[in-house]
Amino acid sequence: MQADEIRFLYAYDRWATRRVLAVLDGLDPAAWTRTDIVGERGLGAILVHHLGASQRWRHGFQDTGESPEPEREPLPTIDQLRERWDAEWATVDAWLPTVSDGFVAYVHEGMPVWKMLVHVVNHGTQHRAEAAALLTAEGRSPGELDLINYAEEQTGDGNTEARAG
Repeated sequence: MQADEIRFLYAYDRWATRRVLAVLDGLDPAAWTRTDIVGERGLGAILVHHLGASQRWRHGFQDTGESPEPEREPLPTIDQLRERWDAEWATVDAWLPTVSDGFVAYVHEGMPVWKMLVHVVNHGTQHRAEAAALLTAEGRSPGELDLINYAEEQTGDGNTEARAG
């Protein structure tokens, strides 16, 4: 795997996360704060965990010595969560261009770094799917979140129906 492919996956992760965040306006506060729906988490906690995991992995890759845990803080409002994602994405925008093919190929404790980088995106997919299911039950589906939809949006193809499956 190459650095450009990692950047593509991170761009997809952001695109899909934004689709989930976009349908939160006007959500019933009880739906946001509810817990014990997926494990001990509900919608708000799932999305906060997604952010926290992304932050922790980035800090680890950058070797900052920090390990943010927003899950341990009071549940933010929807707007506060969006602001925190925007801040994280700004930091990622500064970091991702520095990710080299050598870094991606580097083996850390027996595992190539590219597998860890892909894990971050895949982990986000899991939690977006959980959030999307909860949002759909509230009548607020974020729509298609598949990587192929993002890829086709980037190429302008738009012919997802022909390959749907």
